[in-house]
Amino acid sequence: MATLVSSCCTKDSQQFSSEFRTVALVGPPNSGKTTVFNRLTGLRQKVANFPGVTVEQHSGSMKLESGDEMRIVDLPGIYSLVPHSEDEQVTLDVLSGTMPDIPKPDAIILVLDSTNLTRHLMLAAEVLKLHMPTLILLNMADALRANGGSVDVLALARELKAPVALVSGSENAGLHVVEEFFAAQHLPENTEVHLPVLQDPRGCREWATTVGKKASYSRPATPKWTKRLDSVFLHRWLGPAIFTVVVIGVFQSIFTLAQPVTDLMETVLTAGGKWIAAHMAPGILQSLIVDGAWKGVSSVVIFLPQIVILFLAIGILEDSGYLARAAVIADRSMARLGLNGKSFIPLLSAYACAVPAIMATRTIENKRDRIATILIAPFMTCSARLPVYTMIIAAFIPNKRLLGPLMGTRAAVMLSLYVVGFMAALVTARLLKSFVLKSQSSPFVMELPSYRMPTLRSLGLRIYDRSKAFLVRAGTVILAVTIVVWALTHLPVKNGEVPPLEQSYAAMAGHVIEPAIAPLGFNWKIGVGLVSSIVAREVIVGTLGTLYGADPETEGLKLHEALRRDLSFGGAIALVLFFALAMQCVSTLAVVRRETNSWRWPALQFTYMTVLAYTFALIAFQSLKHVVR
Repeated sequence: MATLVSSCCTKDSQQFSSEFRTVALVGPPNSGKTTVFNRLTGLRQKVANFPGVTVEQHSGSMKLESGDEMRIVDLPGIYSLVPHSEDEQVTLDVLSGTMPDIPKPDAIILVLDSTNLTRHLMLAAEVLKLHMPTLILLNMADALRANGGSVDVLALARELKAPVALVSGSENAGLHVVEEFFAAQHLPENTEVHLPVLQDPRGCREWATTVGKKASYSRPATPKWTKRLDSVFLHRWLGPAIFTVVVIGVFQSIFTLAQPVTDLMETVLTAGGKWIAAHMAPGILQSLIVDGAWKGVSSVVIFLPQIVILFLAIGILEDSGYLARAAVIADRSMARLGLNGKSFIPLLSAYACAVPAIMATRTIENKRDRIATILIAPFMTCSARLPVYTMIIAAFIPNKRLLGPLMGTRAAVMLSLYVVGFMAALVTARLLKSFVLKSQSSPFVMELPSYRMPTLRSLGLRIYDRSKAFLVRAGTVILAVTIVVWALTHLPVKNGEVPPLEQSYAAMAGHVIEPAIAPLGFNWKIGVGLVSSIVAREVIVGTLGTLYGADPETEGLKLHEALRRDLSFGGAIALVLFFALAMQCVSTLAVVRRETNSWRWPALQFTYMTVLAYTFALIAFQSLKHVVR
């Protein structure tokens, strides 16, 4: 599909140049840069943070035909190298070689959206002015051609004095030119091209327009079906209604599609625990492995299907271009709260995890808006809460139809918990913007990506990453906590005998907490679970699995059956409300501290959310304590 085209670079050797070991991948948001990165690196990727900041660093190795490997660093999507946000500052620091512990890249791959080339050429001017070997990939060639657009790639290469190729990341077409580029032995550094003064926005726009005309660039027409879809999805009344239906569908699918797999996993894991117990001699080691580690971790792992369904749905909505439209719809509501649509994307990503969501607020220029968004992000129901919700709902809510096949009672309760968190965020935002963080509203400008069909590869990589993160935490943090809890249930040993559960250290600690949580309908076991969940929210499931597994009266029961024995209906509602509103994650507190550069904000956040959670849980239990399931 693509040939490497340049007026200044010829491929004279298939030998990989040893000069190019680290390559920076640069491009605007919605240019398909991440898709190109995934294609080039496959699963040979890792995620970390750049030194000293909370901006995520995605890097991976590209395997070449020669057997060599080249490191590709995927930098944040930006529109400019003139730093107005942390994303832009990080990209500039990496490219200029001033980022600590990160070597200056040997070359740049610049990904531009060929369907929006004139605007994106403004970034090309800034990148080329760095005078580094640069390969320019005009992505989304399939969409360009399908909708009647065109560009003279050779003419563009002559104007930019840099190699240019027309590619399609989604179809994996034309990306072989990347290896061709780095196989070339003599690469120029773009010293001849006449570039505009970067501090002159008007001059940059005129330059980009002129270059586009000389390259015979013809922007593709907006497809009629795109206009028709936008007339529906962005409609003042239909848009929010459709979004509501989509959200309901996602939560219903969590139960209807994932529950059979969850039940099967539970059966297999239970049988596995019995098999391990049968092949080990009875004693303390058997108890540690089966009652402690296996039961604790299994209690969490069985919720993997729900996590997969949730991220599959989010991936489809995001990759298709629909979520950007949802941000436009949300801007209308957020304006009433003093925020704008830029807060929507971080808040939406908080449904996966509050930590990257808080990092994503760095794109908000207004500092007070950014802090307000950081403070309300943990109210969004992250995936770590999902196992807790599912555990309680499965134990206490009968699975009945509510709106025919569209929604059942369990999906309705799950949705209501998400709504509770969202409403708490909105009210808190209004309070913050009215009293503590007053500021003038800023305009919301967002580039809407084209509608696209999500690819199986992209969705698969997304699900793989999230599933891996979930299972790694289950095999590390949750495993460690459950082993500690198991140990506390078996200590102190007296006369060589393990104490009864009620006389263990775990029970002693739980009984200290119990007076404070008894008004919420919680017993000491729930108290121990609440304390352990501060490490990570879903740890409570593993902790309760271990505690009830160590209790002779409940060790033969499934976790939801054991919960029904100890927890009333009112107590169950109080527990999920507490988790919907409380700040139960030290990682989130740590990243808030880093983002705000102060302990004042995370301390305020933790105190406010805990008091709010306790209050609503107290009201729920006291109102429902006489209700019999």
